[in-house]
Amino acid sequence: MRILVFGRVGQLGSALAELLPSHHVVTFLDQPDVDLAKPETLPDLIRQIEPELVINAAAYTAVDKAESEPQLAELINAHAPREMAKTCQTLGIPLIHYSTDYVFDGTASTPYTEEVPVAPKSVYGRTKLAGEEGVAKETDQHIILRTAWLYSHIGHNFLKTMLRVASEGKPLRVVDDQMGSPTFAWDLGMASVALVDALESGRDDVYGIFHATNAGVTSWHGFAQKIFELARADQVDLTAIPTESYPTPAPRPAYSVLDSGRLNRVVGVKLPDWQDALTRCIARL
Repeated sequence: MRILVFGRVGQLGSALAELLPSHHVVTFLDQPDVDLAKPETLPDLIRQIEPELVINAAAYTAVDKAESEPQLAELINAHAPREMAKTCQTLGIPLIHYSTDYVFDGTASTPYTEEVPVAPKSVYGRTKLAGEEGVAKETDQHIILRTAWLYSHIGHNFLKTMLRVASEGKPLRVVDDQMGSPTFAWDLGMASVALVDALESGRDDVYGIFHATNAGVTSWHGFAQKIFELARADQVDLTAIPTESYPTPAPRPAYSVLDSGRLNRVVGVKLPDWQDALTRCIARL
């Protein structure tokens, strides 16, 4: 299958570059060869490559910065995927797109299913929701994978930040009243490959929204504790704090747990427990 992937150097794009089987012909586009802030340029790029599947693994993910750059976040997270979807519809090919737990308000106490009403509270969440809605409006042949708390051994993420700050001998104050499921980008990549395989086999029951996170639940503080335990950094000065003691420009969902049951029922994919995933990730550092 000829696959075009937008996003190569990020956590997810790097995972896909490693995990997509060699029998696919995969073209990756990233800066400076593509600028998602110029969505009008995307249709010609897609047509030139003539893919049989488009995967959008690129996004504006600076959650706090988005509060002061809403127009840029809107271009990249909403307008760009909508243009991709329009072109895919014209060409008669599927689109796989990624979204986020930030489309929810975080006030739940049980895991969010795909059917729960959305209510984003930040610019990032609103622009990602607009991207979902644009994709769904423009093409029926879409797969939207919502994930949460994504990290890997490459790029900028919570894991890398914790290890860097700890190595500098600085005390760490991490919130313990926000709950979610840390998700290893490589495991999300494996779920993506399973969906690619389903599309390649001609299945048409895999369209729509899926939640895809590693299993299990923890807090950011619990996540940090496990990072230092596995990295054998036992001298770290780590303190649990409430969200109100760490104000940020963008509000964070207090509860970000996603129910990934549909992914298991439809595709037969159940992502491993987050602690298992973290162990494998740290082994790659």
